Amino acid sequence: MLLAIGESSLVACCARKSARRSCRRDAVGWGLGFYGPPFYLHAVHESRGWSLNVVSTAVTVHFLFGAIVIANLPRLYRRFGLARVTKAGSLALAIGVAGWALAQEPWQLFVATLFSGGGWVTMGAAAVNAIVAPWFVRKRPAALASAYNGSSIGGVVFSPLWVAAIGLLGFPLAAIAIGVVVVATIWILADLYYSKTPESMGLRPDGDAPHAAATTLPMSSPAKPLPSTRVWRDWRLLTLATGMALGLFAQIGLLAHLFSLLVPALDAQLAGFAAGGATASAILGRTLVGWLMPARADRRLFGCANYAVQILGSLAFLFAAGDNIPLLLLGVVLFGAGIGNTTSLPPMIAQAEFSQEDVSPVVPLIVAVGQGTYAFAPAVFGLIRELAPRWGSASAGAAPWLFLAAALIQILAVVVFFIGRPRKA
Repeated sequence: MLLAIGESSLVACCARKSARRSCRRDAVGWGLGFYGPPFYLHAVHESRGWSLNVVSTAVTVHFLFGAIVIANLPRLYRRFGLARVTKAGSLALAIGVAGWALAQEPWQLFVATLFSGGGWVTMGAAAVNAIVAPWFVRKRPAALASAYNGSSIGGVVFSPLWVAAIGLLGFPLAAIAIGVVVVATIWILADLYYSKTPESMGLRPDGDAPHAAATTLPMSSPAKPLPSTRVWRDWRLLTLATGMALGLFAQIGLLAHLFSLLVPALDAQLAGFAAGGATASAILGRTLVGWLMPARADRRLFGCANYAVQILGSLAFLFAAGDNIPLLLLGVVLFGAGIGNTTSLPPMIAQAEFSQEDVSPVVPLIVAVGQGTYAFAPAVFGLIRELAPRWGSASAGAAPWLFLAAALIQILAVVVFFIGRPRKA
């Protein structure tokens, strides 16, 4: 009896440590690769004088190339292992961010985006799922929520940090200094923790004793495995991937420009804290979903509600007209509350709707489709921002068509998620 209790405590402790290390790794990765581009866009636009279209397209290439890498992550993990892939990704990310800061010509900026985009996804959403999934089955929703919250800390910390560091050191020195710290941190964590799995340590997921029968581990869903030749004919997969892609397209398109739109009303440092506040709201929103969502709940309905909150945030930005500070801050809170769930809910939906053997390939697939779609959002929203006719307020931070576009796209995401709900037997 004491031996069984000790074994169960050991695996639970290892699982918690694995999730915590994933949080730290992904916090720095997301701080540079996911939450960093809005600040890079503003810094490059201001320092080089290049058009918003050029710099927005660079952000698009950053995310688009990352989507290609995501689609190949399972193959890379099998060949080189999680630790080596993560270490290589952190080095590429640091080189890429330095390239953003040092680029003297637009073509150099686009080369840098290949390194930054390909590097950060080794610490992105698919990577979070890859490191957490072996340690948790029954408790995976809570574990993923915790890991994604850790990733979101990158936005809380790095948003004001980027503004302060760029203001104090300039963009090139700030990028190099932060990049060196990130690479050192990731390499230490990778060597110490990411090479371990429950199987290699003789343990089982969820804190179960090593000698427990395999039947104690439930299937993620009673659904039959997907035939490889009919993957894209599956209605669940189509609606899940499309809904996630639409939600992320609206989210990334707005976030890529939000910092520069807040600066005229708040100034740079306060706008940086506001951007960090959006991420803090994301952590709170994801935590609330983790508390309120029952194990057997229709997770797609929670996804619809999440997009509805972000729609309200987009409308708050719209009516703020660029200079109404209370409405701008309300928009930050409401829109931010849905940021985390837009990333973390689809993998949880996949776990509920697909068989256990399908979850591992389905999650990277929907993440890659989502990133491949939202990669174009910064450029598209940049075009909307530059070419759309003036509407109402002449404030420098007013972008009514941009916020309206975000709201309409999120309405489509709600519709797609809703019509894809599985029928009750």
